[in-house]
Amino acid sequence: MDTDTIGDPVEINAIWNDNEEDQDEDDDFDEDDEELQPATLGFVDEPKNQWSLHRQYFPSKAGGFPAWLDPLNIPSGRSSVCDNCGEPLQFLLQVYAPTEKETTFHRMLFVFMCPSMKCLLRDQHEQWKRHPEKPSRSVKVFRCQLPRDNPFYSRECPKYNESHKPASSGAVLCDLCGTWKGDKLCGGCKQARYCSEKHQVKSWRSGHKIACQQLKVSSPVFGPSKSGTNSLESHIVGNYNVWPEFEIIIEDESDYMQDMSEDNTFANSLISRNRTDDTMNQLLDNFQGDDEKKSWAYFQERIAKAPEQVLRYYRSTDAKPIWPVSSGRPSEADIPRCSYCGGPMCCEFQILPQLLYYFGVDNEVDSLDWASIVVYACKASCDASLPYKHEFAWVQLYSPSTTLEGNGRF
Repeated sequence: MDTDTIGDPVEINAIWNDNEEDQDEDDDFDEDDEELQPATLGFVDEPKNQWSLHRQYFPSKAGGFPAWLDPLNIPSGRSSVCDNCGEPLQFLLQVYAPTEKETTFHRMLFVFMCPSMKCLLRDQHEQWKRHPEKPSRSVKVFRCQLPRDNPFYSRECPKYNESHKPASSGAVLCDLCGTWKGDKLCGGCKQARYCSEKHQVKSWRSGHKIACQQLKVSSPVFGPSKSGTNSLESHIVGNYNVWPEFEIIIEDESDYMQDMSEDNTFANSLISRNRTDDTMNQLLDNFQGDDEKKSWAYFQERIAKAPEQVLRYYRSTDAKPIWPVSSGRPSEADIPRCSYCGGPMCCEFQILPQLLYYFGVDNEVDSLDWASIVVYACKASCDASLPYKHEFAWVQLYSPSTTLEGNGRF
């Protein structure tokens, strides 16, 4: 696939929404059915042009800063923080997935999470409470959608060159994280902006204490920040808690289903065969029971066809999530109804732990890790009034009975 045109709405529509059918809500594991149902795979790659990840090109991307679809009315308050520790959430990835509805001509799903493994463990425990009135989560998903005619973008497909600009500017973002709305003004210089008191304190301790005095006596010079909004040129914008930025490249799993020799499969893989085998054998030895081992073996069989995949997209196919372990999978009753229209939710995509390898997350006992994060979204992609609608993420960690010196990442 030509990565220069990954952001083209027409091409993404064709790949991710071709032959869209109603999806079975039952996510029970069935390897015989699953084997015949390829998904759409996502791989990360360095962008050929950094500008192609800006919001006006509707990118699917991981790490760095979110390219907000609606750049003005972004989530704020409790929505933007981890419900366990209160820290502002970190941007994980976004997926551009429009549908054929007029109101979803542009449609983007954003995933944020707290980088603390302690919070993720609490998050997994919280989801078993089955639809609490006020869920406490460290992984949050937002859906934003726009009709073709909207105040932010031209109705025509963007021209893929650096000169293409969005129709309007966005909100001023936090000077520390470059992610959330900077609606708190520094009381000293009256220029620096923050999304929270926590980030204001961290910025003060990391250098703003000195910069603040200089800004008091100098005239502000405004210019474009890394996040695509206006901020002070004298600041280092968004330098805190940002994972490396990648473009998400889309491929069809059916292209990998044909038999290939083992040498060809792993010849160009950044995730080595020896490392994969060692980790898999270590995990398999620790799994208890035939069901766990069967799930793990099947999961590895599917992943091995394209070992560098970080995302599996399901909404436009009949494929279902592949669960690494049999325990910790949700039943149909565990998935909530849409909180806006009351309709059913369907499986949109699955995030694999390989992503952490590319983010350079340490492979230590307390490092952030998961077996799978499966994102569910409103099946009707309803048109609720909120610009960013909360969707649901199911977090599966490795079996509690599994004890490892490291984690389960490949």
